[in-house]
Amino acid sequence: MPKRIAFIINPISGTSDKKDLPDLIKQTFTEGWDVTIAETQHAGHGKEMAGQFAADGYDVVVACGGDGTMNEVASALVHTDTAFAIVPYGSGNGFARHLGYSMHPKQALEQILNGDERQVDSGLADDKRFFCTCGTGFDAHVSHSFSKEGKRGFLTYLKVILREYKTYEPRIYQLESPSFPSVKKQAFLVTFANAAQWGNMAYIAPHASVRDGLMDICVLGKFPVYSALGLAMRLFLGSFDKSRHVTALKAKEVTLIRDEEGEFHIDGDPLMMGKEIRVRIDPLSLKVRI
Repeated sequence: MPKRIAFIINPISGTSDKKDLPDLIKQTFTEGWDVTIAETQHAGHGKEMAGQFAADGYDVVVACGGDGTMNEVASALVHTDTAFAIVPYGSGNGFARHLGYSMHPKQALEQILNGDERQVDSGLADDKRFFCTCGTGFDAHVSHSFSKEGKRGFLTYLKVILREYKTYEPRIYQLESPSFPSVKKQAFLVTFANAAQWGNMAYIAPHASVRDGLMDICVLGKFPVYSALGLAMRLFLGSFDKSRHVTALKAKEVTLIRDEEGEFHIDGDPLMMGKEIRVRIDPLSLKVRI
């Protein structure tokens, strides 16, 4: 009996053309596979379709898009027997990179074809599911600003970072967890990481694992302007947690407390959340094929 696999394509994610993708899929998944290809029509559609595919007993559902598409599709597959996979087309692709998917569609499809299945962790910020990172502070502010730009891609993201950095003011945050003493400090950002990187090989939590039942927490304190370049270099060299401006913590769950509700991001997608946010890991809750 052939395996059933569904590909959910977001036609507007990222900067790459996907017109050749359906043919690539059909050329790769031939004998032994029953293939369905569908396109998202609106925000949230990927989650709706993935949930239906899982309910219909599909073996694998593949997100073909960026981090937002990844989050929608994977969220619908948590605690099901349907495996999740990715053909990355986004600006960052943090979760895909952490799991080892190729950034080239043909190679990513071959990885899925020949891959093994295993369980990985996911996370929850209140009721919002994340797979790579979530957080508040400057990265959340950049996510909000980036979402308003007309163009996507890494260069646009870099432009937004440089523009917003000039005026951004750190805020006071408090972290409460059974895993460590209370932390309260003025911080440039607070990131909760299931996977190691934001995307584009920027390692915000270099030692994070998606199979250890823990999140890595990165608190970047206020730092002088002359340290910015060194911090940026550390991101890409995998030594960000070694900076004297960074507090690195691990926990299964933590409560973030701030003075007012405000900007937050879930896998790079911006949203507004409250003064207190409970962040926790849901261990080995997603089956992936890689």
